[in-house]
Amino acid sequence: MQIKQQKSFFGQPRGLATLFFTELWERFSFYGMRAILLYYIIAKVSTGGLGMSHSMGLAIVSIYSSMVYLSSILGGFLSDRILGAWRTVFTGGVLIMFGHITLALPFGRIALFISLALIVMGTGMLKPNVSEMVGSLYSLNDTRRDAGFSIFVFGINFGAFIAPLLVGQAVKTFNYHTGFLLAAIGMLIGLIVFRVDSRNNLSKATYYPSDPLQPEDIKPLIFKLSYGLIAAVLVIILMYLYDALNLKVIILLLSVVAVMVPVIYFVTMLTSRKTTREERSRVRAYIPLFLAAMLFWSIEEQGAAILALFARDQVRLPVGFNAAWLQSLNPMFIMLYTPIFALLWVKLGKRQPKTPTKFGIGLVFAGISFLTMAIPGFFFGINNLVSPLWLILSWALVEVAELLISPVGLSATTKLAPRAFRSQMMSMWFLSDAAASAINAQLVQFYTVNTEVRYFTIAGGVTIIAGLLLLTQIKKITAAMIGVD
Repeated sequence: MQIKQQKSFFGQPRGLATLFFTELWERFSFYGMRAILLYYIIAKVSTGGLGMSHSMGLAIVSIYSSMVYLSSILGGFLSDRILGAWRTVFTGGVLIMFGHITLALPFGRIALFISLALIVMGTGMLKPNVSEMVGSLYSLNDTRRDAGFSIFVFGINFGAFIAPLLVGQAVKTFNYHTGFLLAAIGMLIGLIVFRVDSRNNLSKATYYPSDPLQPEDIKPLIFKLSYGLIAAVLVIILMYLYDALNLKVIILLLSVVAVMVPVIYFVTMLTSRKTTREERSRVRAYIPLFLAAMLFWSIEEQGAAILALFARDQVRLPVGFNAAWLQSLNPMFIMLYTPIFALLWVKLGKRQPKTPTKFGIGLVFAGISFLTMAIPGFFFGINNLVSPLWLILSWALVEVAELLISPVGLSATTKLAPRAFRSQMMSMWFLSDAAASAINAQLVQFYTVNTEVRYFTIAGGVTIIAGLLLLTQIKKITAAMIGVD
């Protein structure tokens, strides 16, 4: 449903401004909090932190990222079947805000886990549905659609860019809790913008579920939820009886769940009678792309974990410089590269590389970004501080990979989706990040200063090899895509 507006936003529907600023501030809160989260977890209690080990801090940050993307499935369900997009987004924003407020209070580890649970649920409700609401501003044939999404994505990255700078400065000037409070204020601003500015500028359809639960759907849903709750309780009881109810085992179980969910999705689509022979072939073609995306996200998501730790402990930062500020490099390079890649694809037109080719090249760039991080330790030793230029170069390389994989992967997901699983297939793209971060939650525990060179070399080398192998399978994958470029 397209809305007729008298006012516009850079030639776009006025509602785009509402969603642009809502998501800008939500991303400000998310990336601001994430920029200091690891440092808060591992900092000594005497300096205002939680005093946890480096390996546990890295694992917590990674599994948190995994659960954020996994929860998008729940957010989509609540929007489509129960609340509608508007209420789901607003409720999600409220949960995120209270999550950050909880971290702003000096209640230690209990506050940390309550906060992460609230932010995971809130982000899963807000993020995928805001993007869906942007699409609802346009008719399918509206030529402004792609430009509108480009403006929206710029808002995301601008919020992510300024957040580490401001939140990092708040921590430096005051303390960690002030930084988390600033993130909460950012989300509050986003909620105010969304609440005040949306009524006359967004489609009325966003207030209602697109596929509301029918009376006959409620009983089966209650049974499924009950079975899930009983299973969770039984697992907790067994863990307690075997003296395994600890944080490390809980992270392992969550990692297994995050990896198994996409496996179940693939098996369901490939074995369903609703999937035609051609669609089944396309799903099989999507599997190597999904695995490639997992490898890429595994590298990219370590920017807030391994690279953040490296920046704090092993980089020769200028006097007065805050390590958290380096988290702004990721969105900065995205903003710099996006117009270049957009012009490149337009100029190449039909001559541009096929989707699997872009993925393969992207993996090579991602792998090189990690090999780059192994160089200073290999040549200059692990006990010497290194130039921040190594980190800048690493981020510059991995963001080339992101623009070769992330937007291309989203497009491929929509094209390769079976008709009967179109909505579920969109969740698959988020699940590639969820599964990658879940695997990271286990891998990062092996990272130490002593294993640094080996860690970067193995992770980068495996990713490069996977990219080269993917490039050898271009014809086979393209043929299986049947009519999809």
